[in-house]
Amino acid sequence: MSDVLLKVSDVSVTIPTEQGTVHAVDNATFSINKHEVFSLIGESGSGKSILGQAIMRLLPLNAMFSGKVELGGMEISALSEKEMQKVRGKIVSSIAQNPYLAMNPGIRVGTQVAEPMQAHLGMSKEDAKSRTCQALKYFDITPPEVREREYPFQYSGGMLQRAMVAMGTAANPELIIADEPTKGVDVLKKRNIAAIFQKVASKGCAFLLITHDVGFARAMSDRIAVNYCGQIIEIAEKEPFFKEPLHPYSQALLDAVPERGMHPIPGPSPSMIEVPEGCRFHPRCPNKADRCLKNPPVVEINGRCVRCWMYA
Repeated sequence: MSDVLLKVSDVSVTIPTEQGTVHAVDNATFSINKHEVFSLIGESGSGKSILGQAIMRLLPLNAMFSGKVELGGMEISALSEKEMQKVRGKIVSSIAQNPYLAMNPGIRVGTQVAEPMQAHLGMSKEDAKSRTCQALKYFDITPPEVREREYPFQYSGGMLQRAMVAMGTAANPELIIADEPTKGVDVLKKRNIAAIFQKVASKGCAFLLITHDVGFARAMSDRIAVNYCGQIIEIAEKEPFFKEPLHPYSQALLDAVPERGMHPIPGPSPSMIEVPEGCRFHPRCPNKADRCLKNPPVVEINGRCVRCWMYA
């Protein structure tokens, strides 16, 4: 039996705007194994979140999608919206980067956490409420009998984020997509979020972490994928990646973190409308050559893959 839980094949997403067509995702191909924590890292605005929305089938109405997404051997990208509603929350769930926007301000937190249990597990209202209290207590939201009756505005940011995790794990999904879970939080809160996710992962749930926080990805992940201007340009196991990143952008990304001297990546981030010709990183790359004006191949090296002419 295959260990692959999620398989993303040649997924592309374009979004028309008044300024032009945004090439948000370009031929993304990767897989996530059961029980694996897989991180997609890169600069903000590089299309990472749109890829997560594409997997969940929550793209903007005007977005154009192509490719294939399989979850547990089922092609979810071919399902109707009604069929997909049975998958979201039960097999795959998401944790949004802004819980105050993701949660309904007019509905009690406990009701929102209990909803996936009633919808996907067939639990009664009373049983779902009891399990909700257990979940809130598990994520240190106490006293749960009081907190489950409160509204989102009565929670602190950190507490609401934990409630989002409780809601995302309520129906015991096999995969959780967490979009920028450490965005705008301090070091202490990052540690708390990491501890919560590790708690969930210990139960056997797989994760797709979408983040620009390289340190968080290193602490959490089994494998790393690097995203640049809508393209995945490198995938590797965590330890080899942080020891020796292959792609020049991956090297520059790691050099930009504080423990490596915080060297900024030269040049501006590219336009997602007028994407650079050939290798999308070549305008900022110290190793650029004439061949970089052509699209580079994806090369496999010792179980890793990298999209760069240097390894062709």
